[in-house]
Amino acid sequence: MSAADAAVIVPAARMRELFDRQRAAFARDPWPDAARRTDRLRRLLALTRENAADFAAAISTDFGQRPFEVSDFGEFLVVEASVHHALRHLARWMRPRRVSTPLHLLPARAKVLRQPLGVVGIVAPWNYPYNLALDPAVGALAAGNRVMVKPDGELTRRFAALLAERVPRYFAADELAIVTGGAEEGAVFAALPFDHLLFTGSARAGRLVAAAAAANLTPVTLELGGKSPCIVDPSCDLARAVPRIVHGKLFNSGQTCVAPDYVLVPEAMRDAFVQAWEREAARMYPTLEDNPDYASIVSDRHYARLEQLAGDAAAQGAELRRVNPAAEALPATKRKFPPTLALGVTDAMRLMQEEIFGPLLPVVTYRSLDEAIEFVNARPRPLSLYWFGDDTASRERVLERTIAGGVCVNDTLIHLAHEGLPFGGVGASGHGAYHGEAGFLTFSKEKPVLVQSRLNLLGAFFPPYGKRFKRLISIARRLL
Repeated sequence: MSAADAAVIVPAARMRELFDRQRAAFARDPWPDAARRTDRLRRLLALTRENAADFAAAISTDFGQRPFEVSDFGEFLVVEASVHHALRHLARWMRPRRVSTPLHLLPARAKVLRQPLGVVGIVAPWNYPYNLALDPAVGALAAGNRVMVKPDGELTRRFAALLAERVPRYFAADELAIVTGGAEEGAVFAALPFDHLLFTGSARAGRLVAAAAAANLTPVTLELGGKSPCIVDPSCDLARAVPRIVHGKLFNSGQTCVAPDYVLVPEAMRDAFVQAWEREAARMYPTLEDNPDYASIVSDRHYARLEQLAGDAAAQGAELRRVNPAAEALPATKRKFPPTLALGVTDAMRLMQEEIFGPLLPVVTYRSLDEAIEFVNARPRPLSLYWFGDDTASRERVLERTIAGGVCVNDTLIHLAHEGLPFGGVGASGHGAYHGEAGFLTFSKEKPVLVQSRLNLLGAFFPPYGKRFKRLISIARRLL
């Protein structure tokens, strides 16, 4: 990092000081009421709305160029919707849940309290740096916790510095704090004894975070991505489906953890799909080099990796179909990687082994639905799965026989925007969930409470044991 970047690094001692301040503040107010939580959520909403333009400009500079519209829709609107949903449902989420008591334990009463955990840590990646830093914070603040956030400090360092400068205008450091820095600071952050830690990023980094958290027995939610498949059913209307697939793949130039990573197409529909894809990609992005709607790849390293994935596939016999409607030169310095289909791919190619994270889409053909399902199930469980078609029986078969973090039918990406649906991975794509009530519960302890009545019969079960005990046990069993 440069000297300017180093100025915003938070040293380990300062991190620990912030953590201790938050832990002490939580001890003073371990169960904030609805009014206090609502106030924090409203301040988070104000932070989002009042600084969106500046945040988007910083993110665009970090990327090289990213459309304001991508940030507005993919970052700020998502967080605003999350806050509004929490405000509408907070009173119900906080309410103790009554639990019926079985006959053999009457007249005791039972309930479940949703108790704040304490201090929550959030580690956010670079691809949606505001959304993935602050959207989890919505659930954590709604649940009554204090929050520390570690945004990416390498690829989106300008945004991270701006976030660290703006958040204190809305929150005290013992409510919501931003910790800036690179990988070294991230390792220190993950090793703090949080009451819960949420990480979004690569599987490799996720393993390191989980290992660091394990030393403190800190529970961890991991959102890791992976190779999300898109299945085109023979019953699919390509005219309706392809624009949605193109948008899902090319939004933010494919730098989305739930972007379709490969598409499974019936053999007989392959050519029609390819033609529709190329036509629709050209319609959405008639130019690329200076098109403000088409995002740059975030760094030279990430751009070079995409070129390597494409080159490896071509060297092994894949046909690459690049969509460049204006036939522009596309210098590598601008990092505008063209929308590209890869046909004739094999498992030996790197692009079928790694999450692509760019506008490069392998097309895999299949002959039967069983073959498509087997193809998906032979790989690590993905964060998202997409299915396009009108055949209800086929759709239900795919839903029943595949496992994924989430499923979107006849569209892409938008299941993330539904606050009533938990968002999270499974297996290699992560574990745990947040969004809406799922996030509130992730950052709460559902504490079971049983209140015994002054007058009860359980004393009859105390020793010394004898015939009376056996009779009472027999009665209790009949009441089960």
